[in-house]
Parts: sequence; C-alpha cells; structure tokens
Amino acid sequence: MGELKDKMKMDMELKNFSIRTIETYLSCVKKFAAYYRKSPENLGQDDIRNYLHYLGKERKLATSSINQAHGALKFLYGTTLGRNWDSLRVPRGKNPKKLPVVLSKGEINTIFSEVRNLKHQAILMTIYSGGLRLSEATHLKVGDIDSKRMLIRVEQGKGKKDRYTLLGQRTLEILRIYFRVYKPKDCLFFSKQIGRPINNTSVQKVFKAALKKTGINKNASIHTLRHSFATHLLEAKTDLHHIQRLLGHSSPKTTAIYLHVTRKDLKRIISPIDLLDDDSEKFDL
Repeated sequence: MGELKDKMKMDMELKNFSIRTIETYLSCVKKFAAYYRKSPENLGQDDIRNYLHYLGKERKLATSSINQAHGALKFLYGTTLGRNWDSLRVPRGKNPKKLPVVLSKGEINTIFSEVRNLKHQAILMTIYSGGLRLSEATHLKVGDIDSKRMLIRVEQGKGKKDRYTLLGQRTLEILRIYFRVYKPKDCLFFSKQIGRPINNTSVQKVFKAALKKTGINKNASIHTLRHSFATHLLEAKTDLHHIQRLLGHSSPKTTAIYLHVTRKDLKRIISPIDLLDDDSEKFDL
C-alpha cells in the first residue's frame, strides 16, 4: 500500500495531525492490510467490521486500542479514499468509565523524597507543579520557565495547543539548583546526548522505582501526578474552568471527572456507621 500510505500520510499532515498520531494511524492501517493480505482499497464494510470484532474477541485488545484502529480506518476510508463512512455503519466501542488514581499530598512528598537524582527529582516536581503530561515535560525548553510570572509555558501540547500552567515556588527552587549543576542550554531536561530531551521511558522507570520504595499500594503511574495536580487544586477550591485551562482540556466534561475523585464535598458527610451507638460493637474474644 505504498501510494495509498503516502496519500494518507499527506492527508494527515494537511490536517496538522501530530507525528505520533500519524505514526499510530499508519501502523493500524498496515496491520489491517496485513490481516487480509489485500490493499484496503479492495476491502469494504464487512471486512472492517470483522477485523474490529477480531481485535476485540480474539486478540482481546483494550477498547482504547480498538477505537484507535477504528479512528485510523475512518480517516483512511472517509478522507483518503473519499468513501461515505457513515453509510458503512461501523460502530465505535464504548470506553469503560474509570476514575483516575490519585495520590495524596503526603504520598507525593514521600515519592519525591525517594528520588535521589537531581534531574529526576526536578522533572517529577515540574510535572506535578504544572499538571503536565510526560511528553510535555520532557520537551520543555529553558525559555519555557517564566520565573517572574511563576508560569510554565507548554508549547504545542496535546491538540497542537499552547498554554500556560503553574510554576510552584518549591519547583522553582529545585530548578535553580538544577540549572547551576546541569547548565541546560536549550532543552531543559536533556538526555546523555546533550540537546536531545530525556527519554520518556527513563522518567517512567524512575517514578515506578520511587513508588516501589515507598510501599504505596496504588496502581499509580507518572500520569497520576497530573491527576493529583487537578484533584488537589479542586480540593483547594480552585474553579473548574481554571483547572481546565491549566490542563489544556478542550472540553469541561473531561475536567469534570475530577469531581468524582475529590473529597472536597465528601468531607462534610458522615458515614452512617459512625452514627450507630457504640454498644453495637461487641466481640467474643
């Protein structure tokens, strides 16, 4: 599918898709073509439906992965091949609604204290300080740190959007130490190859290692720092609209999920078990 691949790639570039999305979509279409050993131009509605069904029932892929393939094929057939996708009647899987894992402030402090490397501690604190996505943090430039306005500039974050988010005082202090020791020139958190950003996987491993040392029994990841940032702001009575802007969410519905994990309103509610008489607790020892 050489020519078709090039055409699809050009269409996505004209739509200003991110490099990561382009690579993912092309990979999905390549696997689709390999499954049937035919060009997608010679495949149709039943083939698409059967393939997506195969991904779910036989490959046991997560709904998000299946929907990724769905999105790639929708773009291929609807945009590149110019077919009426709606008439194909290919349903999209419904993602399960899961609440994000959130760490308490004390737990985050404990994790930071287990990170001994200055660069690693600085990047983890920067992620939490501004509620950054990992890729946003690893691609920060020196000039993105605005110490006078106490802001972090995120250039071309998810959705090709620039935004400003928070630079905490404690983060600024460790970044100043980091600057004196590492003397970054352009890329803020660079790898061993100076000038190139630190590898995402390296930062993920650092977080996981620190989490393991703490003994915190939560299924947390580096992205949990972003979830915790939003939840802690909400518990501190920050307006949801401001949190949406800081996170770079397009829709307030995305940000509203943190209403389900915050204890802000639940603190005033007493569990009915605590309203029972004390004499209800009797044990035969």
